[in-house]
Amino acid sequence: MANITFNNQIWGLATYIPNEFIDKHMTSANGEYVKIYLYLLRYINHPEEEFSIGKIADHFDHTEKDVQRALAYWEKMNLLRLEYNEKKQLTGICLLNGQNDTYAAKPAIADKSSDKEIDRPTRIRAISIPQKATPSPDELKHLCQREDIQELVFLTETYLGRTISRSDLEYIFCWYDQLHFTPELIEFLIENTITKGHPSFHYMHKVAEDWYAQGISSLEEAKQLVSRNNEIYYAVLKGFGIRGRNLVPSEMDMLKKWTGTYGFGKDMIAEACKRTIANIHEPSFEYTDSILTNWHAASLHTLEDVKKADEAYAKQQNAARAKAPARSNHANKFNNFQQRDYDYDRLSQQLLEKSML
Repeated sequence: MANITFNNQIWGLATYIPNEFIDKHMTSANGEYVKIYLYLLRYINHPEEEFSIGKIADHFDHTEKDVQRALAYWEKMNLLRLEYNEKKQLTGICLLNGQNDTYAAKPAIADKSSDKEIDRPTRIRAISIPQKATPSPDELKHLCQREDIQELVFLTETYLGRTISRSDLEYIFCWYDQLHFTPELIEFLIENTITKGHPSFHYMHKVAEDWYAQGISSLEEAKQLVSRNNEIYYAVLKGFGIRGRNLVPSEMDMLKKWTGTYGFGKDMIAEACKRTIANIHEPSFEYTDSILTNWHAASLHTLEDVKKADEAYAKQQNAARAKAPARSNHANKFNNFQQRDYDYDRLSQQLLEKSML
């Protein structure tokens, strides 16, 4: 067999990938985490380009929490270090070689100026989400022999109106064996997502990973979390006047951003929806997101904070108007003629007399 010769014609467009990552980490890591790590490497030599958690999420069609979990995973693997300011806001990502030595002398990704706004998650959990493994036929058989799992499968098929597949069983196996969810918690997970119009097991798995990342391990904790989320969910539906449909995944991602990344409660989100309708007279998640993003950047966390900010803005505007020079009535092409005074009552009487002749 002939030798193969490599001819590199893309040097200027290439990204350096450390051998440590290829040899040790790439084969065992979640595929989505690998993509995000490679995307970080892509930006090492391009610090001038815009970069944010939101940009990564948009690029891969993920949620921002998905990106945060990936960053937390690679930090645990000692391949990067997340840097925060005194307010525990993410300000930089420094890539490491696994031995606490940096690939670059400076953070690969950092805020370029103190005035530049970047994604600022309030908290990134340094927790590793177990990668979904493919169980063997014997493992699945052993799982399905459990009476509580048999009941769970029956209820799931009742909810879905169909027989679940082997792929569906593999998700249930992952939640039970790897995430250590109880059958009761898994049943609640399935019931809750289907009720909200998301019968996909892939979507359910995203929710399961989110619960795991938040430390949800009991049915009661899950119910409390869902109750809080439901209040916000229906507050948004009511605020926007949405009827006859559920929120789509992209809209749900917005809600997760407002509640998770920004940490806003129902009242703040409802107020942003109210202002959206008042300003543009139609529901717009993007417009509401801009309002909440501005509030988050200004550290406005309560309605009282917003009220004070509104009052301060109103005073500022009033002061600016008071300082503005009075408008002059200098002659221009519209008023540079001699004004005349007419007795309109007298003119009307004269016209009436003429019409009677």
